[in-house]
Amino acid sequence: MEIDQLVAITGGKLLSKTTTPTFETICFDSRQATFRETELFAALRGQHTNGHQFISSLAAQGTRHFLVDEEVELPDHANVVRVESCLRALQQLAIYQRSAFKQTVIGITGSNGKTIVKEWLTAILAPTQYTLSNPKSYNSQLGVALSVWPLSNRFDLGIFEAGISKPGEMDSLELMIAPTLGIFTNIGPAHEENFNSLEEKIREKLKLFKRSNVLIYEADQQELAAVIDKVFAGHKLAWSRKGRAEIEVSHSPGQLSVQWNGQRLTFSTSITDEASMQNLTHCIIAALYCQTPLRKIQEGLDKIKPVKMRLELKRGVRGNQIIDDTYNNDLAGLGKALSFMEQQHMFHKKALILSDFIQSNIGKADLESLNELLMAKGIEKLFAVGPQLKEAHRAFHMEARFYNNTEALLESDDLEDLKDHLILIKGARQFALERVSRVLTEKVHHTVLEINLDAIRHNLNFYRSLLKPRTKIMAVIKAFAYGSGSSEVARLLEYNKVDYLAVAYADEGIALRKDGIKSPIMVMNPNVDDAFNMIRYRLEPEIYSLSLLREFHEAYNAFQKELEVHLILNTGMNRLGFNQTDLESLKEYLRYNPGIRVNSIFSHLAASDEDEHNHFTLTQIESFKQMASELSALLNYKPLWHILNSGGITRFPEHQLDMVRLGIGLHGVEVNHKYQNHLQRPAVLKTIISQIRKVKAGETIGYSRQGKAEKDMVVAVIAIGYADGYLRAFSQGKAFVCIKGQPAPTIGNVCMDMTMIDVTAIEAKEGDEVIVFGNEPTVSQLAEWAHTIPYEILTNVSSRVKRVFYSE
Repeated sequence: MEIDQLVAITGGKLLSKTTTPTFETICFDSRQATFRETELFAALRGQHTNGHQFISSLAAQGTRHFLVDEEVELPDHANVVRVESCLRALQQLAIYQRSAFKQTVIGITGSNGKTIVKEWLTAILAPTQYTLSNPKSYNSQLGVALSVWPLSNRFDLGIFEAGISKPGEMDSLELMIAPTLGIFTNIGPAHEENFNSLEEKIREKLKLFKRSNVLIYEADQQELAAVIDKVFAGHKLAWSRKGRAEIEVSHSPGQLSVQWNGQRLTFSTSITDEASMQNLTHCIIAALYCQTPLRKIQEGLDKIKPVKMRLELKRGVRGNQIIDDTYNNDLAGLGKALSFMEQQHMFHKKALILSDFIQSNIGKADLESLNELLMAKGIEKLFAVGPQLKEAHRAFHMEARFYNNTEALLESDDLEDLKDHLILIKGARQFALERVSRVLTEKVHHTVLEINLDAIRHNLNFYRSLLKPRTKIMAVIKAFAYGSGSSEVARLLEYNKVDYLAVAYADEGIALRKDGIKSPIMVMNPNVDDAFNMIRYRLEPEIYSLSLLREFHEAYNAFQKELEVHLILNTGMNRLGFNQTDLESLKEYLRYNPGIRVNSIFSHLAASDEDEHNHFTLTQIESFKQMASELSALLNYKPLWHILNSGGITRFPEHQLDMVRLGIGLHGVEVNHKYQNHLQRPAVLKTIISQIRKVKAGETIGYSRQGKAEKDMVVAVIAIGYADGYLRAFSQGKAFVCIKGQPAPTIGNVCMDMTMIDVTAIEAKEGDEVIVFGNEPTVSQLAEWAHTIPYEILTNVSSRVKRVFYSE
């Protein structure tokens, strides 16, 4: 797009102009900038960040186009367009592009299943129609704008999802998407707290379809259907499994049948669960309406599997790390996956295993732009699978190898050359690149701890929303980041501009430095024997006594290095720290030893989450302020003060001081239960059913015969025990796990590697997934059953349990 056209569409003002007149891509996050001359940076403002602050550094690195909405120092050799609102300007671009597009646009909304329906429908339609869709779940005010603006008449079809959480949000989304064909997936309780009634929520979502000709929905959702009958004026393509609509649908194992234009059409599918069948039905009816040949619909269905549509980070063989995004492949989704790859900056060697794109008519210009993007993101090796990429081999300027299909890649020995690489696997479904992922991924047993990095980011941003703009955050990631994985969580926190990290021991900090973490790190339990490595790896010790201070000072002096410390004061915890009576001798030592810099002064609250101890907590805070003031007065600079932990942030926000320490809150546990509904649970511990057996009444189960069958029952053995962190306290029905959303209580004693559960009331089979903790049951529930605290449940998950990190 020409920069003058941007000015005309947005009503902006061109503040400065360069000889580069056009831009092709838009970036709103300075951390994901490619610095190409054809990239526009939109300086958006958030609650704690402002994109305008990064303009000068981006310009210095090559960015030439900027969209701003406040006064900035104009960079040299750059196009700068000022508008009233950068977000609104991006939406205006999308509206403009959509208004010029004359082909079909499918809009999708609902409470659940939006992204799945969009992805599956794209998989069915894209092989025959050049399709543009949202990458992943880009369905917000910004996400939709960025998804729609590339729309042009070179595409045959647009498929976009829209999500809202409160009234009034759909109006701008409708202007950008303006669907000709709509799909309302379902209606459920999500965000119900922001609407006066279920009908109001349905009406708000239906605004997306106010200009649509046709709407697809399930008539068996009677409240939804009733509102649609009142509100939607277009043609209704309602379907039902209970005879409530003209389009009758039925399914049996391996098949789904649809009554369409007087014919009974039957499709084969491997999908079995109810929610997925609902999503699949929406897709089939949309494809039929779009006059897709039945053979092509079935081919698309054959590619659809009930897999996780998310990007996963796994430990690989030969020192590799694997980013598994093998569900689909389009240009927009690839860009997001590459940005995630860029966050894992401890790897200097990067490889990409890439299949042909689901769009059939990718052009020369697209491939040239792709090559530029891969070069900008530091891809050194490309393994390209499919005839589309092989034919375009001259477009790629890095080390590249090409294969006709996935079998050819697997049969070669080329993957064995990958060692200590960060490998992104990105593939369209028909290429089944998950087979490559299995070859490259480290083999472990079936119990895994899945960590949703998006949820940790969400929790971080929630706590940030409670802080004053100047308040810094120290993220406490000791004990393997509460069992989640220190390096992976640290990279996420660093990427999201956390000010400090805290670990328990020096070796934890050393491991983070070796993994490329550059943020300041405080060591809470330092040992002077580690002084050399703490200097080498720039780790800052917590100092809790004068003798420890002397030892570290002498050690650092020996290496002629300044000692940067964090002084902890004892205000009532009576664990570590200087007492009030120690301050005079501490001040005297600091006064006569200028080679010490105090980076922060802090204390621990003993009971910040308990109402009955409020007075004691406030007494601690006041005592800390007095002691910290006395020490700070001695110095010619002001150290950071901090005393609030996760519980203190929510209960004593007026005492944020210079910094707060955030630990368990990042992992979705709000110890005060005041804001639990605002947090997401990142960790899900999963295992599988190893074996199922029938046990007759009177027989016993497990060691010491502690489990007894009061009646004939069905018992499943699951692949987790106390060696994995599942406590023996959960034995004999004192806890339950979930299978297909249904609780299955333990029976007998928890063993070292296995646990027995009662599945008499559940249609379970060997190999079924078992949720040990997550949304149900929660970590807090397990802690209550074991008479302990959530911290212990999380940190007890043993290192032999595989960690899988993912981003939606």
